[in-house]
Amino acid sequence: MLARLSYVVFLLFFTAVLVAFWPSYFSHLAAQPTYHPQAHGIAMTLWCLMLIAQALLIRSGHRSLHRLLGRASYVLVPVIVLVTLNFLHFRVTGVRVFDDVVLYFMALIVNALVAFAAIYGLAIYHRRNAQLHTRFMLATIFPLFTPVTDRLIGAYGPALAASVPRIGGTPVLPFAGFVLADSLLLLLVLWD
Repeated sequence: MLARLSYVVFLLFFTAVLVAFWPSYFSHLAAQPTYHPQAHGIAMTLWCLMLIAQALLIRSGHRSLHRLLGRASYVLVPVIVLVTLNFLHFRVTGVRVFDDVVLYFMALIVNALVAFAAIYGLAIYHRRNAQLHTRFMLATIFPLFTPVTDRLIGAYGPALAASVPRIGGTPVLPFAGFVLADSLLLLLVLWD
């Protein structure tokens, strides 16, 4: 059941990505100040599109094409790791004071990146077990939740933004994303 519906989950998630990043990224593709956000945005967009394509290929019974496209992930995931670290380095270069907010930002990105790589690694390790592989591939979107939910809350949920915990006066918007991700994971565990 999960494998049959995973393309819907990936499509919904990618729709949320488009809505969340439309104002700051997708509507200004040609006007990005440096290559850093472009490289990161392209790599993450390719990941989302690959997840959708892979789920649709499995659903339609094209296993050999699924495996062929899956091999591209052996290149894409290291690229995602490198461009994300490069983007993080770019964002903190020139920061004179590494206060709680900057350190929190760095920890959030590094933790998400480590979780993403670990979950992807488990998916590849279990690629011969379709059920486990599917579950781990689905789980690769969980480390990506907070960048999406942060922007959606910031743009469309100012009341929610006012109610989350703060670090140094700055709202910790990922708190809401973590609550959503944890709730979804709990529902998936119960469903399983």
